[in-house]
Amino acid sequence: MQTIRNRMYCVLDNRRDSKLSKYINGFIYLLIILNVIAVILETEKSIYTQMPAFFHWFELISVALFSIEYVLRIWTITENPRFSRPVLGRIRYAFTFLAIIDLLAILPAFLPLLIPVDLRFLRLLRLFRMLRVFKLGRYSRAMKLIGNVLKEKKAELAVAIFSTFLFMIVAASLLYTTEHAVQPEKFSSIPAATWWAVCSLTTVGYGDMVPVTFIGKILAGLISILSIGMFALPAGILASGFSSKISKD
Repeated sequence: MQTIRNRMYCVLDNRRDSKLSKYINGFIYLLIILNVIAVILETEKSIYTQMPAFFHWFELISVALFSIEYVLRIWTITENPRFSRPVLGRIRYAFTFLAIIDLLAILPAFLPLLIPVDLRFLRLLRLFRMLRVFKLGRYSRAMKLIGNVLKEKKAELAVAIFSTFLFMIVAASLLYTTEHAVQPEKFSSIPAATWWAVCSLTTVGYGDMVPVTFIGKILAGLISILSIGMFALPAGILASGFSSKISKD
């Protein structure tokens, strides 16, 4: 039994360069992509009404296959030295990111069977299946590369994101101070002005909130110029991480 478990673990985790491992992982990869496409097409009524039975059975088969995969991963994970303890190891693995994604991929199908839900919540659960796209991180080298870069650069990204958040709050506070007296209905509070800050800092500029005072226009111009460099900072960090990772590989 232990030999079978070890072989199954190697196949699922692609530890051996075998045809069986490639076929199984390739099949699951394709199944994930088809599931994402199916969820998207289901929202188009003209398509869904023509073949509801197809979508229903495709979902049932997909959930069955994903459930089998999840159970097998829980069963075989003790072959990994990090999770070698029979009970505690499996519990620890169940709370890892990829294991949680695997669970969320099948949970929307089983939850209505366990607890009664209304139609609105049921529709939300069905869209929740889009999380299956994150399962690609287990099978795609590109997704693994992105995950590794994010993990290596998490400290720098955290500083950059926190700095951007502070800059956004300062920008919203300044525009609230200068524009509130003139446009109390739009710049009614700092949280309301934060929407302007988000649109301006991301250079989207919807135009629903525009400064009209002289000082407000000056501040808005300076904030817009500074925001270009501020929002480019995370992109630079990620670019550096990708370059370093690719050169190492």
